[in-house]
Amino acid sequence: MTVFIYCFRPIKRGRLWWYRFVWNGEPIRESTKQSNKRTAEQTEAAHKTSLAKGEVGICDRKPAATVRQFADFLPFCRSTFAAKTKTLSYYENGAARLLEYAAIADESLDTITGEKIAGYARQKQDAGMKVATVNRELQVLRRMFTLAAEWGKVARALPRVRMLPGEAHRDRVVSVKEEKAYFEGTQAIGDSALEAYQRALVGIRATERAETPTKPRDPFLLRYVAIMLLDCGIRPEECFRLRWENHQSDVIEITHGKTDNARRRIPLSRRACL
Repeated sequence: MTVFIYCFRPIKRGRLWWYRFVWNGEPIRESTKQSNKRTAEQTEAAHKTSLAKGEVGICDRKPAATVRQFADFLPFCRSTFAAKTKTLSYYENGAARLLEYAAIADESLDTITGEKIAGYARQKQDAGMKVATVNRELQVLRRMFTLAAEWGKVARALPRVRMLPGEAHRDRVVSVKEEKAYFEGTQAIGDSALEAYQRALVGIRATERAETPTKPRDPFLLRYVAIMLLDCGIRPEECFRLRWENHQSDVIEITHGKTDNARRRIPLSRRACL
């Protein structure tokens, strides 16, 4: 049997070196798990030597199952999500939709390319399906790829399943009525804390046992936090990090946050200034 080896230079990804070459017409691409180039080249040479000696035979490798044959997936979901009917239905429906697309359903797991996945998504969108629905089905395919790799069903890395952009998201908007009810609740919590402290001052422990009740440090803190979140539009973790030095002339300064653009100055509302 004729064997052809086409060599390529090692490629560095991050801090590790990868090698790739073609053996018997089939590309091999693996990580050396080495950060030293010389050691990585030795690892590549050892792999080629083992192939030449017949210790590792790609031709004898067991072919990967097709998506349709990957029957271990749904039984796993039924046993794992037996108590979560909606989650189980989500996986079953997603798998059923994937099997309707022959270009994916009848392909081996390790031969499915990003182009075929994009073709599936494009067909669904052409049929009038929403982006969110297509993404849910793509998530099922991504889960199948993950389980196939974990269970050793494939010998090579599977392509990354990317979600489609433009998915509509639902944002919960607090109404004026809900805002009023919430602030009334925070006010009641603060008032009850102060009332409990006043009762404790004349209670048995304070008058007869000489124990000093603990005064509430800030009984209306929850109300203040809610005002800052609603009026200033800041993230909860940004609000929790606020200190007096962040307040400057009716504005608050956010020095850092979730993204690079989180640093900003936000004017305070009249209610937040009180």
